[in-house]
Amino acid sequence: MDSKDMEYFRKLLSDMLEEAQQNGDLTIEELTDSNEVFADPADRATAESDRAFTLRLRDRERRLIRKIQAALKRMDDGIYGICEECGEEISIPRLKARPVTRLCINCKARQEADEHLRSD
Repeated sequence: MDSKDMEYFRKLLSDMLEEAQQNGDLTIEELTDSNEVFADPADRATAESDRAFTLRLRDRERRLIRKIQAALKRMDDGIYGICEECGEEISIPRLKARPVTRLCINCKARQEADEHLRSD
């Protein structure tokens, strides 16, 4: 991967990280601001369901933040864009589709096929 591509992905990942962190901060604010009292049990159940959904979203954001930080570290270490499984370079289109990926498309397909076989 040339330096122009590396610069593109560093900016993309940095922007993704900033957005994910902002979304996480907003979620926390929403959760702390919602101390409502509900007279109707159905309203309370709906609010609890919404809260659980928001927490799941927050958890996904938290995991994404860790993946982005790991990808940025791989850049710093000079191994970003190299498949951890086979050691081959990950294609630019694959990195554009999933900038935090650690596996090339072939190794990822093989991993998913193995997981599918184990779940049957």
